Amino acid sequence: MTASSTRRTTAAHTRTAAVGAIAVAGALILTGCGDQTKDSDSGSSTSSSTAPLADKLPQSIRDKGVIKVGSDIAYAPVEFKDSSGKTVGIDPDVAAAMGKQLGVTFDFQNGTFDTLITGLRSKRYDIAMSAMTDTKDRQEGIDSDTGKKVGEGVDFVDYFTAGVSIYTKKGDDQAIKTWSDLCGKKLVVQRGTVSEDLAKSESKKCTGGKTIALQSFDNDQQAQTRLRAGGADAGSSDFPVAAYAVKTSGGGNDFQLVGEQVEAAPYGIAVAKDQTQLRDALKAALDAVIKSGEYEKILKKWGADAGAIKAAVINGAK
Repeated sequence: MTASSTRRTTAAHTRTAAVGAIAVAGALILTGCGDQTKDSDSGSSTSSSTAPLADKLPQSIRDKGVIKVGSDIAYAPVEFKDSSGKTVGIDPDVAAAMGKQLGVTFDFQNGTFDTLITGLRSKRYDIAMSAMTDTKDRQEGIDSDTGKKVGEGVDFVDYFTAGVSIYTKKGDDQAIKTWSDLCGKKLVVQRGTVSEDLAKSESKKCTGGKTIALQSFDNDQQAQTRLRAGGADAGSSDFPVAAYAVKTSGGGNDFQLVGEQVEAAPYGIAVAKDQTQLRDALKAALDAVIKSGEYEKILKKWGADAGAIKAAVINGAK
């Protein structure tokens, strides 16, 4: 995560949002091929014969009736497992609404975040939808740490906006107010996220021999567990996720947000560069869901309506 990225960054990317006052209120229920658990969930869909935008999809996907979605399903409230084991959250709900427009089911398949794009390239998935920040590096297949091309880039259909936040144990903020205050501190993050990229970038700016002691984990829940146990001074993740953890972990007694969220950027649905028809069909479906008002209802359900967009955008990273 560089100073211009957020949660889900395969190599420094931003999954953040001005999800403003995501009041993560009681209504809230709540950054691969990675740990390919056999975990998968399907959203609802409509018969292609009645779906208004079905003819926009590639025939191969229409024939299957399924869009395989790579997702790190451990990032509440964007996508996570509820108490019954069902995949729920912002992304599954938006995908299900799009499925009604396209006449297909979006089948969410669990994988570690930092390998979702690799899974997309290998055709394990048709798309990746996982609070992934749309960045220029990801579009071009660039490793943000080295600046070198590591593979084929992807296109994004942007559907949300979010930013990165810092959180600490409740009542113990370690005098942390900004990212520069993390110098000499231990920080936990999810591997491959904008938070990780930003921490690496900020650590290079530290002086006096102090750097940020970064601990990266496969998923955000593992990072939270380490902080909760006292193994770190602070954690960082996308604002909606950090706010949700603050609201729900330990009944609201485990964590607190510190400072302001930074690096507001769009979340995008990642699609292989050679799948332009699928990309454009997704954009059309998302625009239809936004226009119908269902999109706004979904975000309000999860307390994330401050991150809403007015229209779908292809490759909107700044």
